[in-house]
Amino acid sequence: MLNKSDSKHNFRSLIWHAAFLSFAQVFIDVDTVIPAMLIDAGGSAFQVGLLTAVMLGGASFTQLIFAPFISNYNYKKKFLLFGINARILSLLLLSGLLFTSFDGSTSRSIPLIFLLIAVFAVGGAFANISYTDIMGKSLLPEARKPFFSVRLVLNGLVFLVAAFLAAKLLKAFDHPINYAWMFVVGFVALAVSSIGFWRLREVVPSKLSIKNIQEFVRLFRSELKNNPKLPAFLGFINTQGISISFLPFVILYAKDILEGEAGTTGGFLFFKIVGSVGAGMTLFLLSGRFKYKWLLIGNALLAATLPLILLIFNIHAPLQLVFLLGGIVFAIYQVSMNGVLLEVSGTSNRAIYTGIAGAGNIIPAVFPLMGGLIIQNLGFMTFFACYLLVVLSSLFFAKKINCAK
Repeated sequence: MLNKSDSKHNFRSLIWHAAFLSFAQVFIDVDTVIPAMLIDAGGSAFQVGLLTAVMLGGASFTQLIFAPFISNYNYKKKFLLFGINARILSLLLLSGLLFTSFDGSTSRSIPLIFLLIAVFAVGGAFANISYTDIMGKSLLPEARKPFFSVRLVLNGLVFLVAAFLAAKLLKAFDHPINYAWMFVVGFVALAVSSIGFWRLREVVPSKLSIKNIQEFVRLFRSELKNNPKLPAFLGFINTQGISISFLPFVILYAKDILEGEAGTTGGFLFFKIVGSVGAGMTLFLLSGRFKYKWLLIGNALLAATLPLILLIFNIHAPLQLVFLLGGIVFAIYQVSMNGVLLEVSGTSNRAIYTGIAGAGNIIPAVFPLMGGLIIQNLGFMTFFACYLLVVLSSLFFAKKINCAK
């Protein structure tokens, strides 16, 4: 039984984790730092697309396998620790790999880079199922709003400070040592953040028995039939979900078309963080004045402007503006996706719905890979057109969800 003492203790533990995780995320940013590292290592458009697919879509898809397994256990803290420790170890090994590239060339290490990034991404997907379940039952209902408020403000402050430091660090050393030090900082910050998970008191059991993947599929079908909002939600994450995988291709565009240099990665990261923090703060202040439906629609239209800016301005495209808007799109998508997921699911099936949401990431998992092939064979213009078509189709699903809140 959860009491006030345990809730207060877990509140502090989760805030500790959130603060240091925010710091780590900036130094291992999946939209700027990791793609730029691969491009500087000699990665092709296809490889950038493949890496983006693994990080932003493919890893989430593995939740289809993890969710039924984890849901069979009353207590899930051990799975949470396993996932975050896998991420910590992968960052340590990745930094070591880059430090040992004495000749400055990491092209021969690309397969190992892919492997370690895959471990990092899948570890996060594995841990996220347990985190969603544990967070929902580790805080008393009256402590949840204060937690989200404190976490939002704290994340904003940490993001801005970390972005400034990361930009300085990227310029302080040549490739690949600059990225090696970025991952060292990420490793240390993530390791410190895990202390919050070690200290969690998981006192409330939660179990939904699922014997095998076939039973999960049957449950999936039943939920699709009985919950009319679920198909629309899956349609939404399959269409608007590709918007968070667009920025890595902007870095590739900057290098191939605009002849941008790696030194600008820190600047791109800073503008993305400013956009994310600004959007997060604005959404917090206006949380009682908007419905998710209009948030989804507005974000789809904003996401559509990103390639339009590149097309209209061509070689004079203001990339800082693209990353600023990209950060806003990312923040709105994360807030709206999590909020809608809580609205379409219930307390007892939250872990399963997290797995269903991960399994629904089919197009976001495939699109970056296809995008790399399209760019490599047909060029950026065709890629931008495909992106626009998919993102704008999310308007249909946003209307169908019709969230009450």
